Amino acid sequence: MKELLLRRKGKFIQYLFATFMFIIDHFAQMGIFVLILHAIEKGNAGDYWKVIVITALFILYAPLNFLISRLLRIRYMRDTILDVRKQAFDKIINMPFKKFSSKSKEVYISNLINDINTFENKFFISLLNYLINMGMFLFSILILVFLDYKLAIAMAAQAVLLTALAGFFIKKSTTLEQELSESNEQFTTDMANTFNGMEILKLNHIEDKFRDKSMEAVSRMERKKYAAAVFTDMQKYVIRIISFASTVGVMIYMAHSFVNGLTLSMGGLLFQLCSSSSNFLINAFPMRNQMKASMTIYHKIADRSAETLEEDKGSTVFHLQEKISLNHVTFRYGNKEILKDASFVIEKGKKYLIKGASGAGKSTLINLLAKTTEDYEGEILADHVEYHNLNEKSFHEKVAFVYQDVFLFEDTIRNNITLYQEVSEEKVNFAVKVCGLEGIFTDKKAGLDEMLLENGKNLSGGQRQRISIARAIAKDAQILFVDEGTSSLNEELGREIEKVFLSLENTVIAISHRYYEGVTENYDYVLEIKNGRVHQFLAQEYFNEVVVC
Repeated sequence: MKELLLRRKGKFIQYLFATFMFIIDHFAQMGIFVLILHAIEKGNAGDYWKVIVITALFILYAPLNFLISRLLRIRYMRDTILDVRKQAFDKIINMPFKKFSSKSKEVYISNLINDINTFENKFFISLLNYLINMGMFLFSILILVFLDYKLAIAMAAQAVLLTALAGFFIKKSTTLEQELSESNEQFTTDMANTFNGMEILKLNHIEDKFRDKSMEAVSRMERKKYAAAVFTDMQKYVIRIISFASTVGVMIYMAHSFVNGLTLSMGGLLFQLCSSSSNFLINAFPMRNQMKASMTIYHKIADRSAETLEEDKGSTVFHLQEKISLNHVTFRYGNKEILKDASFVIEKGKKYLIKGASGAGKSTLINLLAKTTEDYEGEILADHVEYHNLNEKSFHEKVAFVYQDVFLFEDTIRNNITLYQEVSEEKVNFAVKVCGLEGIFTDKKAGLDEMLLENGKNLSGGQRQRISIARAIAKDAQILFVDEGTSSLNEELGREIEKVFLSLENTVIAISHRYYEGVTENYDYVLEIKNGRVHQFLAQEYFNEVVVC
């Protein structure tokens, strides 16, 4: 947090100066009040006129003081919050795939929106008010030291008591803020799931059921907000009671001092300093606790922990020369055994089709081969190097994925193929040719520099899928993982896309429930999963047997 605040030292000093301007404003008002008491005490018309002139000058000064202070503060807050957003986004974007996929994407959206907004609203408001109130308190104590050291000692003792009390509240404040953050994450996820399935809800007329569920999510989040607000107010109330007792003690002391000759103006000044210093502490300590609680939110969304940075833990650079071997690999999800004692070989350049009933473990197997899941027993070797020892970054640079649902950026066709990497024109043109994308350029005047609409809405389904394959070829990936890459296409397009997969020199490992006669048989091998066991067949033999059956 210190590094964040001091990243722009000059602007942070301006922020502190802007805070100090509030303190000057407050003591100027206090001085005017003392002058009024002095004028009443003296009964001199000239003193009244002096108060009127000073008050008029203050009325002109105060709005300008506020405007300058606000501009200085807002500029610093804006830039610092931008840093927080960048840190939070960098943490997510650089997160290892295994770590990223362990949570719903809506959680990350909640972090970038709800948590950062909470941090912005609570931390900076709390920081500003804490600095203002503590500054005013310290100035009040300093003045009291020169005017009446006994009152200064009493106010300092009160500060020590309230500091200890605030420390008692901090743990609960932090817990409530964390619970609120988690509630926001859950709410965002629930809403996203509801809206993603809205078509099904409406067609089946079950909106009411999900409305009730959504309202429960809203209520749960509001209860967390309420609990946090009530606890903050309770802190203020407890501190206010102590402050009230302190004020009563000051009034008794002041009454005694008036008997001993204390003037009205001096008594008014002392009373203001004592009572306002108590009020400053009432405001400061809950703000301090809220500020610390907000800092936990910052560390949660912006700190890049060791767990987040573990993608480079492997030491061996991946480069497939011959084969990937699975030897007695078993994988369990909880207590359920998904794969049992799997042993087979993936040869470089060969085409493999994974078959099996729904839930048989096809996605699990492809995740193991793609190094996105590593909690397995047995060994997986890439050219005799254990998967665990492979550098994850180098591995993912050499593999590519094609999914059923293709995602395209609102950018040029070229950038959607190269994914913003430096790729030679020769490689891009080769990828375009192999994937049969030349036809796009007859419709698109800008060719590769044609801008795509949201998720490629100005392309056909086949064109979108071909671009996703072109990505893999332009990337020069050694292994292409295909998960139901043609299932959303019609028969004709699916057949053409499948031909593209099989024409590549890359190693292809695919999951597909589709069968294209005269095409699918051209895979080299079929890996069929039954009851957790992986059986390997020559594709021609497998499909001949299926056809005969």
